[in-house]
Amino acid sequence: MSQRKKILYGLFGIIIGLCVGALFRNYRTLEIVSMCNSINSMKQKSALEIIGLHPSETPENSQRNLVFVGVMTAKDFLQSRAKAVYDTWGKSIPGRIAFFSSEESVADDIPLVALKGVDDRYPPQKKSFMMLHYMYEHYIDKFEWFARADDDVFIRTDKLEMFLRSVDSSKPQFIGQAGRGNSEEFGLLSLEFDENFCMGGPGVIMSRETLRRVAPHIPTCLKNLYSTHEDVEVGRCVQKFAGIPCTWNYEMQSILHHNSSGSRAFSGNLKNKEVHSAITLHPVKKPAFMYRLHAYTLGLKAQELRQQSLMLHRDIAQMTALLQIPRINKNLAPGVPIFPSDETSADYLGDHTILGSTPDLNRHRPSHLDEIIEWDFIAKSLYSGMHPNPKRKIESSLKEGLNDVVREIMEHINNFSRQRGRVIEFRELLYGYMRVNSLYGQDLIMDLLLVYKKYRGKKMTVPVRRHLYIQRSFTDIRVREITGQVVPAYAVTLDSRLPIGSTRPFDNSTGLDRMRSFLNSGWERLSDTFAISNPSMIEMPKDRIVFIIPLAGRPETFMRFLRNFEQVALQQDLRTDLLVSLYVDPSDSSLLTNLLDQLRSRYPQNRINYLQLQGNFSRGVALDRAIKSPFCKQDDILFFIDVDMIFTQRTLDRIRANVIRNRQVYLPIVFSEYDPHPESLGQMYLESGPKPITTEHLHRSSYDQNFSSPYPVTNANGYFRQFGYGLAGIYKSDILRPDLGGFNTDITGWGLEDVKFLESIIAANLKGSQRLLDVADGRVDPFQDPLRQQQQELVVFRAPDPSLVHIFHPINCDRNLEEAQYKMCLGTKANTLGSFRTLEERFVQDRELLLFGRRARGNR
Repeated sequence: MSQRKKILYGLFGIIIGLCVGALFRNYRTLEIVSMCNSINSMKQKSALEIIGLHPSETPENSQRNLVFVGVMTAKDFLQSRAKAVYDTWGKSIPGRIAFFSSEESVADDIPLVALKGVDDRYPPQKKSFMMLHYMYEHYIDKFEWFARADDDVFIRTDKLEMFLRSVDSSKPQFIGQAGRGNSEEFGLLSLEFDENFCMGGPGVIMSRETLRRVAPHIPTCLKNLYSTHEDVEVGRCVQKFAGIPCTWNYEMQSILHHNSSGSRAFSGNLKNKEVHSAITLHPVKKPAFMYRLHAYTLGLKAQELRQQSLMLHRDIAQMTALLQIPRINKNLAPGVPIFPSDETSADYLGDHTILGSTPDLNRHRPSHLDEIIEWDFIAKSLYSGMHPNPKRKIESSLKEGLNDVVREIMEHINNFSRQRGRVIEFRELLYGYMRVNSLYGQDLIMDLLLVYKKYRGKKMTVPVRRHLYIQRSFTDIRVREITGQVVPAYAVTLDSRLPIGSTRPFDNSTGLDRMRSFLNSGWERLSDTFAISNPSMIEMPKDRIVFIIPLAGRPETFMRFLRNFEQVALQQDLRTDLLVSLYVDPSDSSLLTNLLDQLRSRYPQNRINYLQLQGNFSRGVALDRAIKSPFCKQDDILFFIDVDMIFTQRTLDRIRANVIRNRQVYLPIVFSEYDPHPESLGQMYLESGPKPITTEHLHRSSYDQNFSSPYPVTNANGYFRQFGYGLAGIYKSDILRPDLGGFNTDITGWGLEDVKFLESIIAANLKGSQRLLDVADGRVDPFQDPLRQQQQELVVFRAPDPSLVHIFHPINCDRNLEEAQYKMCLGTKANTLGSFRTLEERFVQDRELLLFGRRARGNR
């Protein structure tokens, strides 16, 4: 027995030893397996962790537990549609959001729930029901409302919150756009006469009570499907177990809006009633359009916040007056610094006495005749007494602005029309008046033709006319410096708003239109205010600028230009070059080339070059040859300028700031000097009739001015040449694009080539609009080819530049020019005679000149 025990103990020891050895040998492997198991357990987040919800948060103790939005998506759309949703409106939900997809779906950058036993087959009936069941199991006590949405719907979350807080969530609610099927399906969906369903596309909203009644019966609903439509079956399930249909409300078509344009939905103009008033917009098939809608609605939200700020300023100003607080005290009460009065403080809210002034068409009371701001008359055309073209077509930007005014006003008027059983519809703008005071805002008087419709009680339809008095006040001036981008760091934003009732603000007039209005209302009073006090403090890339100037004769004027160029560009800027296209006689050629050679020798670090051209003068050919010459590099900013211009360092700063590669072309609106001696014109006409002005009438003292100093920009000295496009800044790489093709070389003489150049840019922008349709149709993916998209959208930026001055010179219009060129020349010549006020005084004082004008008009 002892021997047997020894053998058994030995065998047992051997077995134990082998096991221990195997354990030590495989210890590292077991450790790795254990680590993998722990990692897998860490990846499996709980339902609350997926949406970032703390267990203690409930609707009773948190404002962010209003609604839970479940977005149905698929594995193939997680990094496209789903990500676009989460990056846009998904971040501002007044609650939480989660994306529900098939069991195999994985995504780390969005809150994803992979439903067990669910695939991505269409129609997604099982996915929809299982999503509702998941909401019920994990979140039923955490939110008041539960929304079902697709990954191609856009939600205005601020409007959603406002809407849901106005509805009783303790009652069973089933909110959506009601449907009973299309004409082909009518009667085939097994719906009773009083049954409907909420269409799933625009979104469906359930109260907590509705989900509580329906969710336990979801297995039963899944076993009894009568159609292939997911939204129909959900509606049938809600009708059966919650006892309520979808909301029978016609307004839901505009609240939860479905666009029937399919994939092209929301690829056009977003300024329409549906986009502004809807809570949800469907369908948004392309992520690019989701981001586009988000950017647009953020702009609307910013306008609303600025309007609210303006109304708060008015409340503060009114309370200050009622409390009889001295205006010199900017605090709410003496010794109570509720509102910081230090303008350098980051918490400074502005001067309430200025920003809080109430709307008043007589807010500015002129002290003398020059301060009176004239009204423009709006009818079929636009009539302006101070404009170079007194009767002209209404610009598209002005039409757009007026449409926005009318839309906002009508929304304000009809805000409570449903409760009152009537509605007022806009029909036509009969006429109106408009003026802009650059210190206060825009005033509008509009006569509207409306239609009053009463559909409750005694029904009637009556046309009515109403006058609207509107004042769009400017808010405070905000200066914002943006580093790291080639944008104007000194840009000043003037926001105009509509201060009538609680109407939402708007500001859709372009910078050009706003500046154009400034010109007629004392722009020169603000020009120096917006200027840069120290341009060297602006940190921006200083790309090289090449001034390209076409020249035909006029050596004295060219010498003046060279003096100005040397003083500003060569001595101060150091990164501006010159390229001259010469069309001159041999007698003047050596003089001009010697001047350029001397300048080059004094400044060897700058590129000062010239091209000698032959044949009849053509500005288009001169510019085209210069652009394609080796003297300009692809990364250079080309600025086309005329020999009659003077400029300052601010001009160069503005060129660099406003010319953006692949994005923007800068066409400054220059200040053009009037004839300094208009009194000589009358005598010249009386003596020998109309004839070209000779050089004897030239204001020669202009040649001796110091042109680097600011030129006095006043209404008496000159005007901003709004219809001149000859001066332009653009990168060489942009102007040589195939869709632009440079300048037209078939035009002889001066004029029209700049108009053709602008038309080619506009045509390229129209192609950019077509690109939205290409994106909608799936022919172009903007995320895969962003550079190409940028190159096809070249924006034209225009703004008055007081530092660019066109010095007066006599204009002789050659009758041999083409008709369009000749008319443009005559128009420019007429504008240089003097201001309206000067010409009026001249004609009133000289009776013979007035009689001559009448005779000339009668002889036409």
